Amino acid sequence: MSEPPLLAVEDLVVEFTTEREVIRAVDGIGFEIRAGETVGLVGESGSGKSVTARAVLGLLSSPGQIKRGEIRLQGTELTTSGWDGHRGTISIVFQDPANSLNPVYTVGDQITEALRIHQGLRGQAATTRAVKLLEDVGIPDATARVDEYPHQLSGGMQQRVVIAIALACDPDILVCDEPTTALDVTIQAQILDLLADLQRDDDLGILFITHDMGVIEDATDRVNVIYAGEIVERAPTDVLFDRPAHPYTRALLDSIPGRTPPDAQLPTIDGEVPTPTGPASHCRFAPRCPEAFAACEDTAPTHVSIDTGGGGSSSASPRDASAGRATERSSNRDAVDDESAAPQTTQSAACLLYEDSTAHQQTDSQ
Repeated sequence: MSEPPLLAVEDLVVEFTTEREVIRAVDGIGFEIRAGETVGLVGESGSGKSVTARAVLGLLSSPGQIKRGEIRLQGTELTTSGWDGHRGTISIVFQDPANSLNPVYTVGDQITEALRIHQGLRGQAATTRAVKLLEDVGIPDATARVDEYPHQLSGGMQQRVVIAIALACDPDILVCDEPTTALDVTIQAQILDLLADLQRDDDLGILFITHDMGVIEDATDRVNVIYAGEIVERAPTDVLFDRPAHPYTRALLDSIPGRTPPDAQLPTIDGEVPTPTGPASHCRFAPRCPEAFAACEDTAPTHVSIDTGGGGSSSASPRDASAGRATERSSNRDAVDDESAAPQTTQSAACLLYEDSTAHQQTDSQ
């Protein structure tokens, strides 16, 4: 029997109520994270990634509110019991260290504050531990650096301090919300290597949030692709990059530099992520999707599990999925228009929300 996940999110709905409208920023998403595992949450800006992170951490501010769903941290359901007493179990690394750190306090003061709140350490014991944390995140001459202010450090060093503060809680789960976005490519690689080392040493579960598919490929074990508040595809990372099923996932991958010929124009996704104002009544990606057809505009997508064998995922039409079959990637229009593909069903959505069925099989066998 497999160990239960450190974090399990199920059917999470987050809404922001304003005088003009209700914005459903997160719409029924779910995922799990186990010890030693890095799970990615990837999508464009405005897809609901950071709102998801804040909801999981209990950091939503008004007018944001969890309307439905469960967030189970080591078996405890937090939306009903509250986050008090669990703050040290899960910690976050934000994307911009310059905004995360207080410019008028030394880095040592900021680390020892976290140690005092979460570990009960004070005085020399806290300072000694702060120096050790700075050493753990790769800051040289930590004994001197502990008394420096954020502006005296480079951007990469500042981000290492932010990670040290997050580790001061001695967490089991680390939420990394775009932790490399503000850094140059070389420093990005160093931070990713650091997170991998810390995970290996402490068996951390990591939720890695980003819009960068290249970082997702390097840093994660499994991926959840989110669009307009919904997870449209999930799979092991290697499977998703090898055989992406959803048109949105394929569009994200096609936009990565280096995946197109050097003399070809880099593909882009026309339009913008919509702002959901209620439950999905149609495919939210349809207005931007090159494979959309009439049914996409009036039918909400359906979650299906697909298995192409060997841990792969593929694009399947609604009829193929209902018949228990998986097809190699093809356009949804072709799949639905082919009357011989599979028996007729009542489903008619162009794009399903894809889940590689082997992902759970692999996870459950751990």
